[in-house]
Amino acid sequence: MEFVPFITKVLLSSVILVGASWLAGKNPVLAGFIIALPLMSMLAIIFSYFQYRDMAKINEFALSILVAVPLSLMFFIPFVLNKWLKMGFTLTYALAIGCLAAAYFLHSLIFKSGLSR
Repeated sequence: MEFVPFITKVLLSSVILVGASWLAGKNPVLAGFIIALPLMSMLAIIFSYFQYRDMAKINEFALSILVAVPLSLMFFIPFVLNKWLKMGFTLTYALAIGCLAAAYFLHSLIFKSGLSR
């Protein structure tokens, strides 16, 4: 019976993502606001709690999200710089992924070194 909760989680997450990407074509400002909300974090935290009921793990998960959110904003730096650098989409997106990879390594370093405690 593990399959039904998994499918429910996938469908709910997918509806939010698809809805926001559709809305981006109609109202980009509202879509951006919706995506900026911690909807996926909220869902993941509640799903994790009901699956494991381990508050220590939930607290660590929430701390990891809190540290990761500002770091993940590095993804947008190439898009902001593109206003002046006039790069194509592919290069801009590749640089954004590179920035995100750097952010991930910094996030890992923070948690491996114990700086998060």
